Amino acid sequence: MNLTIIGTGYVGLVTGTCFAEAGHKVICVDKDAEKVKLLQAGGMPIYEPDLDELVEKNVKAGRLHFSNSTQEGVERSDVIFIAVPTPAQPDGSVDLSFIETVSREIAGAMTEYKIVVDKSTVPVKTGQKVAETIKRYCKTKVDFDVVSNPEFLREGFAVGDFMKPDRVVIGTASPRPVPAMKEVYAPYNAPIIVTDINSAELIKHAANSFLA
Repeated sequence: MNLTIIGTGYVGLVTGTCFAEAGHKVICVDKDAEKVKLLQAGGMPIYEPDLDELVEKNVKAGRLHFSNSTQEGVERSDVIFIAVPTPAQPDGSVDLSFIETVSREIAGAMTEYKIVVDKSTVPVKTGQKVAETIKRYCKTKVDFDVVSNPEFLREGFAVGDFMKPDRVVIGTASPRPVPAMKEVYAPYNAPIIVTDINSAELIKHAANSFLA
């Protein structure tokens, strides 16, 4: 499938690279032009065991590309993953401004049905807010679905965790995106748990609590 990952931080870069390794065609988008140039030149902005070799392999194979254009990513992909930072604020709340900005950019670039997947760690009901933002700013008024697909990656083991997941959680308000999401994760042969969006977001926080 054709996939776009918006955000090339820890989660985004691992996700995009591992999807490419599974055979998908992936565009990783980041607004940081210097980071995109670094990645295009074969450099690595983070350290994670085995990640640099996989990036190099999949770039050479033509399955992994880097861009700073959200427009390009949306136009060339069926499924768009949001993997931008959600930093904590001084009062303990979560800064969702990056997700808000990306949602507006996706909405402005959409001309046909897309699946928008939230991969970032977010508070419950963020998926509803993403859907509302896209609906508000999408001038073409095309159909879309928002999916919550939380990550369960450990630093230092992220590539292995992604390539051999013990479960994949797909939260959605509609059955329409489920077959496509199952196709995305089919190469990993993992149990797929389909829930509503709020439950998927809560599952991520519950998993973090157990790890703690």
